[in-house]
Amino acid sequence: MADEIEFDTFTPEELEERKEYMYGKLSKRRRKFVDRVGYEKWDPFAAPFDPIDIRTDKTGMTSDHLTQLYIRQSGKNKNQEFRDAVSEFNVMLVMNFEKVRPVYEYCLWYAEHLKKHGVKP
Repeated sequence: MADEIEFDTFTPEELEERKEYMYGKLSKRRRKFVDRVGYEKWDPFAAPFDPIDIRTDKTGMTSDHLTQLYIRQSGKNKNQEFRDAVSEFNVMLVMNFEKVRPVYEYCLWYAEHLKKHGVKP
């Protein structure tokens, strides 16, 4: 495996030179993407995102751990489709909680709404 390069040891001029070199080696399709983002905003040295399977929520649990915990504690192992839906929701939850916040808040509101009307959820 290649050694990691520490980019903070390079001068801004050296970084710009490397960036220009990398841009010159890109395929037309990839250049189109960089041009759309903007060459100045493009950071070819940015660290990659963590793979989904090792991203964690605020409690430190992965989406798989959350799914397994929910299925085990709730006893709702209905079928594979149910598990897949829970798993998909947990992936979104771990990746970006703000994306699922409206669904979460709606579920809380709806449970309260059902209680007011004497309906069991």
